[in-house]
Amino acid sequence: MKLYYDADGAILGRLGSVVSKELLKGKEVVIINAEKAIISGDRLRVIADLHWWADLGGKGLKGPKVSRNPDLLMKRMIRGMLPCRDRSKGRDAYHRLRCYVGNGPLTAEELKNVKKVEVKKTIKYVTLKEVVKEI
Repeated sequence: MKLYYDADGAILGRLGSVVSKELLKGKEVVIINAEKAIISGDRLRVIADLHWWADLGGKGLKGPKVSRNPDLLMKRMIRGMLPCRDRSKGRDAYHRLRCYVGNGPLTAEELKNVKKVEVKKTIKYVTLKEVVKEI
């Protein structure tokens, strides 16, 4: 069974927790409009934190790999909410997750089943698209 979520205006942490629970139940999850998800907090602080995270490993093969694509960055952040990668439960759940920029390859029928995570929008926030531009 596939579940479809729209990330437009949704806080990334809240969406990620809902999605990770569904993935651990054994369902496939598809997230559309990944670039429109928001991260709450002061814009400069959020970008500075992600710059620090991206620069941890330097230019070599060490350190965390930070994607410059909003869909892959979202998928990487949701991976942190799942159990360890070395456990089959977390690894299988991660493989059932799909993130797309825009509507992706979804048909009109599938777009009718899209759910939105209802959250209050904060005053200070930055979208994932802006974060990726700054990294």
